[in-house]
Amino acid sequence: MVLDGILYGLALALMGGGAAYWLGWGWAIPLWLLAAFALYFFRDPERLIPAGDGIVSPADGRIVDVRQIEWEGQPCWKISIFLNIFNVHVNRAPVGGIIRSQVYRPGKFHVASRPQASAENEQNTVTIDGDRHTVVFKQIAGLVARRIVFTRKVGDRVERGERVGLIKFGSRVDLFLPLAVAPLVAVGDRVKGGSSWIARPATAPPEMPAAATGSDVIGVEQLQNP
Repeated sequence: MVLDGILYGLALALMGGGAAYWLGWGWAIPLWLLAAFALYFFRDPERLIPAGDGIVSPADGRIVDVRQIEWEGQPCWKISIFLNIFNVHVNRAPVGGIIRSQVYRPGKFHVASRPQASAENEQNTVTIDGDRHTVVFKQIAGLVARRIVFTRKVGDRVERGERVGLIKFGSRVDLFLPLAVAPLVAVGDRVKGGSSWIARPATAPPEMPAAATGSDVIGVEQLQNP
């Protein structure tokens, strides 16, 4: 459980108690339901990180874009993940490596599933110099999400699948990958942060061994055979 969820849940529960005392039970129930939802929204389940050479999803959600673009003058893969309010919103490092840069930029609050959200919304862009590839990912605020949290700093070493931040409520994460890797997802696929493969080196064997099995990994077999 993320600390924010405990604080929001406690505050709403106390407000519900006050409403019940002063105004009656009918006023308290909606606040208690909101308290329960806050605890649910800020859940932070453990994830089994798959073994092998590849890049994992930095977030839970649905793939809404997979295409080649130019990023800072270089061709790359762009993979976008949309998080609705029912997804886990804890973000994880897609690769292990050193955080080379972090750039926060204020912006608009378009619906995060729309393409213009990538360019115009409030966002935090993180570059990780991985052991094999340099990977960039953006935490992007959405229509409801108004706060981006990043818990690491430039120069920190992170491991693949390690928790690195949070976007509160509906949001989006964009991932920029070198053309030396092959995407393992398609638009419409659902992924889990830290445990679903997103891409693998283009020269790697088609089968990638994974330490994680069962319900904690979404579509591993499907992702390995796009």
